[in-house]
Amino acid sequence: MSGYSPSEAATRSGFSLDTLRYYEKIGLLSDIGRTSGGRRVFTDDDLGWLVLFRCLRDTGMPIAEMCRYAELAREGEHTTGERHALLRRHAERVEEQVRLLQRQYDHLREKIRYYEQLG
Repeated sequence: MSGYSPSEAATRSGFSLDTLRYYEKIGLLSDIGRTSGGRRVFTDDDLGWLVLFRCLRDTGMPIAEMCRYAELAREGEHTTGERHALLRRHAERVEEQVRLLQRQYDHLREKIRYYEQLG
């Protein structure tokens, strides 16, 4: 098991140190180890969680749902169905957003082509 300082964890995850502290404070991250001097030490497992949180955040999942997912995961295997359903609902919202962005992108490209034909 590797140990990472908060700054290393921030660099590897793409989150700021403030975000890491916040995620720990609200319980999104739990059981972060500490050195004898009280400094936080992140494990490979913690970084794995951060990779998932980056994905969920970047795709627009609300913090409350991220917290619910983490809570369910910590409760154990009997919550796999609920976790699966939570992720499926989120994926459906992401798919709709992708479709909307594609339509808007297509419209934008049409406008660009219009101006290219003028010039």
